[in-house]
Amino acid sequence: MSANGGALAFSLRRLVKRFPGFTLGPIDLELQPGLVLGLVGPNGSGKTTMLHCLAGLLVPDEGGAEVFGAPNLVDDAAWRRNIGVVGEEHGFYMHWTAAENLQVVASFQPAFSHERARRMAERFALPLDRKVEELSHGNRAKLAIVAALAHAPRLLLLDEPTAGLDPVVRADVLDVLWELLEDGEHAIFYSTHVLSDIARLADELVFLSDGRVLQRSAKDDLVDAWRRISFRIETGGDMSLPAIVEHRQVRQEHQVTSRDHEATLAALRSLGAESIEVARLSIDEIAVEILRAKGVDRVAAR
Repeated sequence: MSANGGALAFSLRRLVKRFPGFTLGPIDLELQPGLVLGLVGPNGSGKTTMLHCLAGLLVPDEGGAEVFGAPNLVDDAAWRRNIGVVGEEHGFYMHWTAAENLQVVASFQPAFSHERARRMAERFALPLDRKVEELSHGNRAKLAIVAALAHAPRLLLLDEPTAGLDPVVRADVLDVLWELLEDGEHAIFYSTHVLSDIARLADELVFLSDGRVLQRSAKDDLVDAWRRISFRIETGGDMSLPAIVEHRQVRQEHQVTSRDHEATLAALRSLGAESIEVARLSIDEIAVEILRAKGVDRVAAR
């Protein structure tokens, strides 16, 4: 159950999915309504597999998942009414029009609203009378968003939804997703390599590598804590500093990346460091450092 007493948007409990040469899990993860959880990891880390298990497109080998308190059983369609899925591959009938494709989606979704779909299509300037094969990549992505949202799902699963889109189209899509969260009853689980999208939308980030969760953190906590620090110090032998994940040195000039800049700065001042300069890191830079270190702090700078 969520903190406000309602059902969690989703929960994964000891979920495991095995493939030859790769295993996802065990994964324990949950999300409350009203939040966006960004899923970050390199190619092959298991992001799409996790989303597919949650969406019921893959059956886990161990453990399971719930969507708003209901197990996502393959033979039970009721829980599917609460989810919308947008992937990199949209699966539309290319020789059919956008409107005809939406009609197919509607046949599988009892709550599908053609009026809602029409309003979103107008907002996106999406030509519903055009065949999908005639639509640009951006318009196909818009059609996928319309198809996923027309039945008003409470949980939206996004797998690289804005990959390859130009900035204007991407901004339009993000605006719609942002508005979806206004009532506090919806949630988004968002996997993307476009970390600027996550920086705008996500409340929390979960980092995945080699099928395992490295860490989960509030986005604002990461931005507040991480810094790149340059300094000069004259000291011989080893120099140990707290919370360091990267250290570069040219003679007496040093540059470190810290996951807790206050602790690192306190240690530097106690060692008599001079010419200290501090710079913030972007979410992109922080994510790279976390994934590069695979969640393990290298606390000794040399």
